[in-house]
Amino acid sequence: MPGMAHGQSGASAPRAHDMGAMNRSGGEMDHGDMRMQGGSAPPDARDPNAYSEGYVRNAGKYALPPSEELVMSDMHNFGSIYFDRLEYVRARGEEWMAYEGEAWYGSTYNRAVIKAEGEVASGKLQDSKTQLLWRHAVSTFWDTELGARFDHGQGEPNREWLAFGFKGLAPYWFDVDATAYVGPGGRTALWLKAEYDILLTQKLYLQPSVEVNLYGKDDERRGIGSGLTDGTAGLRLKYEVTRQFVPYVGVEWSSKFGKTANYVQAAGEAKQETRFVAGLSFRF
Repeated sequence: MPGMAHGQSGASAPRAHDMGAMNRSGGEMDHGDMRMQGGSAPPDARDPNAYSEGYVRNAGKYALPPSEELVMSDMHNFGSIYFDRLEYVRARGEEWMAYEGEAWYGSTYNRAVIKAEGEVASGKLQDSKTQLLWRHAVSTFWDTELGARFDHGQGEPNREWLAFGFKGLAPYWFDVDATAYVGPGGRTALWLKAEYDILLTQKLYLQPSVEVNLYGKDDERRGIGSGLTDGTAGLRLKYEVTRQFVPYVGVEWSSKFGKTANYVQAAGEAKQETRFVAGLSFRF
């Protein structure tokens, strides 16, 4: 642990040659047999003014040629696929599947990202949001995201948005994700999500989460009103079999607000519901 390393930095044992050089009576070094640096260099020492042995001169400095340079880990490109939720959902006597995840490729500082979430019922995609983003690290714990979002709904018109947001780890280990959207016709939207892990054992933990959506204007064709449209609070109990494989069970409370709730009730649906979920988080 970093804290332990800092706390023990002054407690390391003396080396053997230091012990041998100690004056036992006064604790001072015995310099009798020690020599000051100087004299001629060893015969195998490299001449800093030489151009041999792979060294080249570049802008007045000596450096290894490109074929021999070390490549740091943050200069490599690599990728990952991560599903935060792949779950079975049951509510109001109905059942469906829900997914939420992302895939990315790039370096430590810049990545191309695909985010996707949606619901599938009776073998058909009912609703989905897909985002194509460029993610850029701006600090140790925070990234910015810039790109586009595409909304699809069964029997509803599609919507396209420009997206700008940020995500990262807030103080006290809250995982925060926030994105603002701008679409044609003056449409605007804001999505906020926060999660927190409560460790019960080294592998078992509770994960509460809160998610809300806000829209700048009505979109009656998609059943969306202006202002705070909907919110979801969830609690999942997860067991980390491995870092890459995490099954879970949980419960969610979902509610519609304002004019969005009026649209939902006019369609004969409930504006509030409790959902029971069971699923899997995994990455590779």
